[in-house]
Amino acid sequence: MPGSLVGGPSPFVAPELRRDDPMNDAERFGAVVLLVALALLAAVLSNRLTERIRVPAPALFLIGAAVVADLFPWLGRMPVDTVEQIVTVALVLLLFDGGMNMGWGALRRTAGAVVWLGVVGTLVTAAAAAAAAHYLLGLDWRMALLIGTALAPTDPAVVFSVLGKREVLGRSGTLLEGESGANDPVGIALMVSILAATSSGGWSAVGTGVLTFVEQMVIGGAIGVLGGLGLVWFCRRVSLPSAALYPVRTLASALALYGLATVAHGSGFLAVFVAGIMLGDARIPFRGDVQRVHGALASLGEIVAFVILGLTVQLRTLGDGDAWLVGLVLAVLLALVIRPVLVGLVLLPVRLTRGERGFVLWAGLKGAVPILLGTFIVGAGLPDTTRVYDVIFVVVAFSVIVQGGLVPLVGRWGRVPMRSVPPEPWVAGMRFRQEPAALTTHTVEVGSPAEGATVAELAREEGVWVTFVRRDGGLVPLRPETVLREGDDVLVDRESWERDPFVST
Repeated sequence: MPGSLVGGPSPFVAPELRRDDPMNDAERFGAVVLLVALALLAAVLSNRLTERIRVPAPALFLIGAAVVADLFPWLGRMPVDTVEQIVTVALVLLLFDGGMNMGWGALRRTAGAVVWLGVVGTLVTAAAAAAAAHYLLGLDWRMALLIGTALAPTDPAVVFSVLGKREVLGRSGTLLEGESGANDPVGIALMVSILAATSSGGWSAVGTGVLTFVEQMVIGGAIGVLGGLGLVWFCRRVSLPSAALYPVRTLASALALYGLATVAHGSGFLAVFVAGIMLGDARIPFRGDVQRVHGALASLGEIVAFVILGLTVQLRTLGDGDAWLVGLVLAVLLALVIRPVLVGLVLLPVRLTRGERGFVLWAGLKGAVPILLGTFIVGAGLPDTTRVYDVIFVVVAFSVIVQGGLVPLVGRWGRVPMRSVPPEPWVAGMRFRQEPAALTTHTVEVGSPAEGATVAELAREEGVWVTFVRRDGGLVPLRPETVLREGDDVLVDRESWERDPFVST
């Protein structure tokens, strides 16, 4: 009878392998999984190579994917909408993890500078790059504004990639990371505003663009603050049956905040970044597990974003016309004129040493966001988009390879404070059923009351009982006369204090 398991073909048995088909569907899928896994392993291991050649790992992802796409053109035939969606999710992961790693505690002392540089610096960079593209390179104002906006955001992941195991200390490191977290949403909102204003003309277009930009920033920021506070409450008050579900909850919440802000006509990227900052310093259950999972997701997102964007670039078209020359001129102007001079003027009110100021200005590297904004231009159906996309790619490639390769040298010249952060794969600790409210971890800062003080002095004068000290990756035997040093990580037991003795005054 038809459809029976006796007389007809079984729906549970794979079809026979045809003689003219060397691979069945399962084998094809297995081959694809194998290739993707090998590519991912190569991307992960490339970080060891970058420590030697001083080229940021994202540059290898981007250039390598572009070369592969030129050798196998079918790899680059991905719809623009799909590229935007994949990179958008990757950017959400990066911004949320960046916000969590920064936290309000670290950002608090530089919040004004971060907002000032992230917003005003982005607008100044976009305007100056647009003017250069129009007056020096002959592009019409509309296309010049789009290119200038696309090239305004920065990417600290490229900087930290080339620095390897060294961490930037002081205000400059927080400023670099905070600037990028702020100017990515600002740049994206600005691009959306300009594209939204193209249907109008004259002053109405300007008004439409300004209103759209303000709407994106205000709604995105508000949802980020309220959503971040709600997420902290959710994590602290609602327990889950498994430790593995806690990172899933924060991931789902971050994606939900992005979606909510976007549907509400706000900046989903700003909402996610702000929510990450709100969660960064909060005492939540399984905090270490949550941070590790999101750190891994952010690293994966960075690899995926640069590889996907690299596949969309057609190296064979760079030689057509003057795209490579236009891109090179813009890259040099951005690196040597626009950021050092104009953004340098914006940075004047910020308190930095001369070396730190030069380092921040040089280390404003371009990354995945400019190329993502390039896909927005391509998706808008504007003319000559291939040339525009090639120009943006050349600028990003110059920034990550040339500028990025010189970042360590500029840091040494500027005597920027850094410390080596070797990997620490082994963890020792305890888990508690109830929140240990009196136990907190701190890092001894230069000039803080704790620097140079003994354990006994801290207990007597500050009411702080030190229970655990880690120095140079190892445990320090504790005695009353043990002296704390700059950079020590300490676990302390305290009920309350009027001032934080581990923060410099």
